[in-house]
Amino acid sequence: MFLTDPPPSAAADALYAEDVADHGHVMALSRVWAHRPELQTGLVDLLAAAGAGLTLRQRGLLVTAAAAAREDGYCALAWGTRLAAAAGDDVAVAALTAEDAALGADDRALVRFARQAARDPNGTTAADVQALREAGLDEAAVLSLTVFVALRVAFATVNGALGAAPDPELAAAAPAAVRDAVRFGRPAGG
Repeated sequence: MFLTDPPPSAAADALYAEDVADHGHVMALSRVWAHRPELQTGLVDLLAAAGAGLTLRQRGLLVTAAAAAREDGYCALAWGTRLAAAAGDDVAVAALTAEDAALGADDRALVRFARQAARDPNGTTAADVQALREAGLDEAAVLSLTVFVALRVAFATVNGALGAAPDPELAAAAPAAVRDAVRFGRPAGG
């Protein structure tokens, strides 16, 4: 990480305690956000609101595909692992590699939209949005998932720009197929 350790604070301690309870260790990204925990809390609250109508599988597809498009190894490992647990290693690898022919049409629409929005939002087309409609999403859901992807990109941008590397524990817990597909971003523990 490129920042020094944050000064001790009750908010930072709470962030670290939550990591230990949820993951068994303090995550590298939390050491970044511990300088201003209220910013992470606000972003997480917005993400929860934007993703409220999405299933875990849909959120996993969106985040994993967007992370891969941005070559963000941290989020790709974290969400690739979640997606693999929820939908299978093959689905996670398809979202990570853009070799999505094995995905159903609905999943493929989400993955393609997330990749395009993360990589080149001005390159999205009416056809991209129409594919989401054909996947059963209404206008409000399309807006929500777009906000969700944009906020995930913002979160990953902060982590990456400030040198947060994937935790070794995160990489070790990822299925081998996910680890093999994540050949980009900062190395774990680096």
